[in-house]
Amino acid sequence: MSTSPEAITERAARRAAIKKEFIKQVTNPHRHASGEGGALFDPAIQRYISMKVTLFDHFKPTMKTSLLGFGAVLFPIVGYGLLLKYQHDDFENKCRTGQIAYADRKNKFA
Repeated sequence: MSTSPEAITERAARRAAIKKEFIKQVTNPHRHASGEGGALFDPAIQRYISMKVTLFDHFKPTMKTSLLGFGAVLFPIVGYGLLLKYQHDDFENKCRTGQIAYADRKNKFA
């Protein structure tokens, strides 16, 4: 792959020409007269949309996806539950040992 300035300008010009043609076809108000309808069919976009729709049809559970699911779903729930339990136990211990006065508790944990 060449990175010469000429090659870069050539690729940029080619990309600009393709973009200009695409915009010209998409914004053509007379497309409905040709029987094509108002939408421009782009095979790459169609493949992408089809891939997104059928993503779970081709999903294969592996150890990696299982661990990712565990880390993304179960770990935060269990971690948050443990955090709440430790905070509650610490608060209850302070109340039982008299470190927090009854008037200052304000029903922090019911």
